[in-house]
Amino acid sequence: MVIVAAVDESDRAASILEEADNLAEKFGDTIHVLHVMKRSEAIQLEEDSANPDEVVSIDELRNRASRTAAEVIESHPTNASSESVGRIGDPATEIVDYAEDHDVRYIVVSPKKQSATGKMLFGSVAQSILLNASCPVVSLVAQNSEA
Repeated sequence: MVIVAAVDESDRAASILEEADNLAEKFGDTIHVLHVMKRSEAIQLEEDSANPDEVVSIDELRNRASRTAAEVIESHPTNASSESVGRIGDPATEIVDYAEDHDVRYIVVSPKKQSATGKMLFGSVAQSILLNASCPVVSLVAQNSEA
Protein backbone atom coordinates (compact mmCIF):
# COMPACT_ATOMS: atom_id res chain seq x y z
CA MET A 1 0.00 0.00 0.00
CA VAL A 2 0.94 3.67 -0.14
CA ILE A 3 1.37 6.45 2.39
CA VAL A 4 0.80 9.89 0.83
CA ALA A 5 2.91 12.71 2.27
CA ALA A 6 1.14 15.85 1.06
CA VAL A 7 3.82 18.54 1.05
CA ASP A 8 4.18 22.16 0.09
CA GLU A 9 7.28 24.34 0.08
CA SER A 10 7.04 25.21 3.78
CA ASP A 11 9.05 24.02 6.76
CA ARG A 12 6.17 21.64 7.57
CA ALA A 13 7.28 19.31 4.76
CA ALA A 14 10.04 17.78 6.91
CA SER A 15 7.68 16.74 9.71
CA ILE A 16 5.13 15.41 7.20
CA LEU A 17 7.75 13.26 5.52
CA GLU A 18 9.11 12.06 8.88
CA GLU A 19 5.64 10.91 9.99
CA ALA A 20 4.98 9.28 6.61
CA ASP A 21 8.30 7.45 6.91
CA ASN A 22 7.38 6.17 10.39
CA LEU A 23 4.07 4.85 9.10
CA ALA A 24 5.60 3.35 5.96
CA GLU A 25 8.20 1.50 8.01
CA LYS A 26 5.55 0.08 10.36
CA PHE A 27 3.39 -1.21 7.53
CA GLY A 28 6.04 -1.96 4.89
CA ASP A 29 4.49 0.64 2.58
CA THR A 30 5.87 3.01 -0.04
CA ILE A 31 5.71 6.78 0.39
CA HIS A 32 4.36 8.97 -2.39
CA VAL A 33 5.50 12.51 -1.69
CA LEU A 34 2.84 14.60 -3.39
CA HIS A 35 3.14 18.29 -4.19
CA VAL A 36 0.23 20.08 -5.84
CA MET A 37 0.98 23.26 -7.74
CA LYS A 38 -1.97 25.63 -7.54
CA ARG A 39 -3.37 26.90 -10.82
CA SER A 40 -2.38 30.44 -9.85
CA GLU A 41 1.24 29.28 -9.52
CA ALA A 42 1.07 27.59 -12.93
CA ILE A 43 -0.30 30.76 -14.51
CA GLN A 44 2.47 32.79 -12.86
CA LEU A 45 5.11 30.41 -14.26
CA GLU A 46 3.69 30.91 -17.74
CA GLU A 47 3.68 34.68 -17.32
CA ASP A 48 7.27 34.63 -16.05
CA SER A 49 8.40 32.41 -18.93
CA ALA A 50 11.36 33.65 -20.99
CA ASN A 51 9.21 33.39 -24.11
CA PRO A 52 5.70 34.67 -23.31
CA ASP A 53 4.35 33.36 -26.63
CA GLU A 54 5.35 29.79 -25.75
CA VAL A 55 2.83 27.88 -23.63
CA VAL A 56 4.24 25.81 -20.78
CA SER A 57 2.82 22.30 -21.17
CA ILE A 58 0.84 20.60 -18.43
CA ASP A 59 3.50 17.86 -18.38
CA GLU A 60 6.21 20.45 -17.70
CA LEU A 61 4.13 21.94 -14.89
CA ARG A 62 3.60 18.48 -13.37
CA ASN A 63 7.34 17.83 -13.68
CA ARG A 64 8.06 21.07 -11.81
CA ALA A 65 5.61 20.08 -9.06
CA SER A 66 7.21 16.63 -8.92
CA ARG A 67 10.66 18.24 -8.62
CA THR A 68 9.42 20.17 -5.58
CA ALA A 69 8.41 16.85 -3.99
CA ALA A 70 11.76 15.33 -5.01
CA GLU A 71 13.60 18.20 -3.30
CA VAL A 72 11.76 17.40 -0.07
CA ILE A 73 12.87 13.76 -0.33
CA GLU A 74 16.43 14.84 -1.10
CA SER A 75 16.51 17.19 1.89
CA HIS A 76 14.93 14.64 4.23
CA PRO A 77 15.84 11.10 3.09
CA THR A 78 13.48 8.32 4.13
CA ASN A 79 14.13 4.77 5.26
CA ALA A 80 11.10 3.57 3.31
CA SER A 81 10.95 3.54 -0.46
CA SER A 82 9.64 6.87 -1.75
CA GLU A 83 8.76 8.56 -4.99
CA SER A 84 7.86 12.10 -5.91
CA VAL A 85 4.55 13.01 -7.52
CA GLY A 86 3.43 16.34 -8.95
CA ARG A 87 -0.09 17.51 -9.70
CA ILE A 88 -1.70 20.77 -10.82
CA GLY A 89 -4.95 22.20 -9.44
CA ASP A 90 -6.75 22.65 -6.15
CA PRO A 91 -4.48 21.00 -3.54
CA ALA A 92 -7.24 19.40 -1.44
CA THR A 93 -9.10 18.03 -4.45
CA GLU A 94 -5.96 16.71 -6.13
CA ILE A 95 -4.72 15.02 -2.93
CA VAL A 96 -8.09 13.34 -2.26
CA ASP A 97 -8.39 12.27 -5.92
CA TYR A 98 -4.85 10.89 -5.88
CA ALA A 99 -5.64 8.88 -2.75
CA GLU A 100 -8.77 7.45 -4.37
CA ASP A 101 -6.85 6.46 -7.50
CA HIS A 102 -4.08 4.64 -5.59
CA ASP A 103 -3.91 2.03 -2.88
CA VAL A 104 -3.49 4.62 -0.09
CA ARG A 105 -3.40 3.56 3.55
CA TYR A 106 -2.94 7.07 5.01
CA ILE A 107 -2.60 10.68 3.90
CA VAL A 108 -0.25 12.73 6.09
CA VAL A 109 -0.82 16.50 6.25
CA SER A 110 0.18 19.38 8.47
CA PRO A 111 -2.08 22.41 8.46
CA LYS A 112 -0.61 25.85 8.79
CA LYS A 113 -1.72 27.73 11.85
CA GLN A 114 -4.53 30.14 11.01
CA SER A 115 -7.01 32.13 13.01
CA ALA A 116 -10.65 31.02 12.96
CA THR A 117 -11.39 34.00 10.71
CA GLY A 118 -8.59 33.00 8.35
CA LYS A 119 -9.98 29.48 8.07
CA MET A 120 -13.47 30.80 7.47
CA LEU A 121 -12.34 33.22 4.75
CA PHE A 122 -9.66 31.16 3.04
CA GLY A 123 -10.52 27.59 4.04
CA SER A 124 -8.03 24.98 4.98
CA VAL A 125 -6.52 22.40 2.64
CA ALA A 126 -5.98 20.00 5.55
CA GLN A 127 -9.57 20.46 6.77
CA SER A 128 -10.95 19.76 3.30
CA ILE A 129 -8.81 16.62 3.02
CA LEU A 130 -9.98 15.44 6.45
CA LEU A 131 -13.62 15.92 5.44
CA ASN A 132 -13.40 14.39 1.96
CA ALA A 133 -10.79 11.61 2.01
CA SER A 134 -12.02 8.03 1.98
CA CYS A 135 -8.89 6.83 3.79
CA PRO A 136 -7.54 7.83 7.22
CA VAL A 137 -5.77 11.20 7.40
CA VAL A 138 -2.96 11.88 9.85
CA SER A 139 -2.97 15.58 10.66
CA LEU A 140 0.09 16.81 12.51
CA VAL A 141 -0.16 19.61 15.05
CA ALA A 142 -0.52 22.96 13.30
CA GLN A 143 2.69 24.96 13.43
CA ASN A 144 3.38 28.64 13.01
CA SER A 145 4.16 29.42 9.40
CA GLU A 146 5.30 32.45 7.48
CA ALA A 147 3.25 31.36 4.43
